[in-house]
Amino acid sequence: MEALSADIDRKLKALVRAGYYSSELEVIKDAISSLFRENAQLKISAAIELYKKDEVSLSKAAELAGMTTIEFKEILGKRGVIREIEARPTKEIDKKLRKYL
Repeated sequence: MEALSADIDRKLKALVRAGYYSSELEVIKDAISSLFRENAQLKISAAIELYKKDEVSLSKAAELAGMTTIEFKEILGKRGVIREIEARPTKEIDKKLRKYL
């Protein structure tokens, strides 16, 4: 594994020296972006994990996954992820109902 790491490190440095990237971090960012572009399931899985850990909202997770909120909700259901829905207080709902009735 160390040989693989050394080989990758040499290649990163070579790309920076050749002027393709401004830093090794830029190479890594581009590589990860390419990985997510090429593998939609990884992108969806990452979005689900971020959503499950409350790091992003449902709509942001759907955006990160590259789909609509409705499509993302369906994926969550298929993967057994339970969504918590915040309800408004009954008094607030009753007040709005009276307003419209």
